Amino acid sequence: MGDVRMVSDPHASESRKRVVIDHLEAYNLGVTGLTAYSPVNFFLHDDGDEIVGGLLGAIWGGVLHVRFLWVAESLRGQGHGRRLLAAAEERASERGCRYVYLESFTFQAPGFYEKLGYEMFARAEDWPVGHAHCFLRKTLPDAP
Repeated sequence: MGDVRMVSDPHASESRKRVVIDHLEAYNLGVTGLTAYSPVNFFLHDDGDEIVGGLLGAIWGGVLHVRFLWVAESLRGQGHGRRLLAAAEERASERGCRYVYLESFTFQAPGFYEKLGYEMFARAEDWPVGHAHCFLRKTLPDAP
């Protein structure tokens, strides 16, 4: 291999990012032997079929990692976030998961998750500056 150069690409295409993701995932699968991967995506649609909320995550290694949970501001406090999370947790239980992990900033909803049985296991202060990044986990009731 000749010279290796580094290139900054803030607007990298999905295919370029996929190269890095695919290689890291191949390594992880090779080391752990855990090959079962399942995306978990649920969406809320209004009468006009517009997306007004959703949950994006993935199951791998006996764990559901919720990457994003969002509900339109006008719909918050009506149980939609709880419904999305419950559906994802049910899917995870069906697939034999033991835990759900997620992250929330202090200006988002860590208290919401704690009310639903999540416990904060780590907190990174000043991420972003003036706030904290919270890491939460929940043991699923039907965990094997």
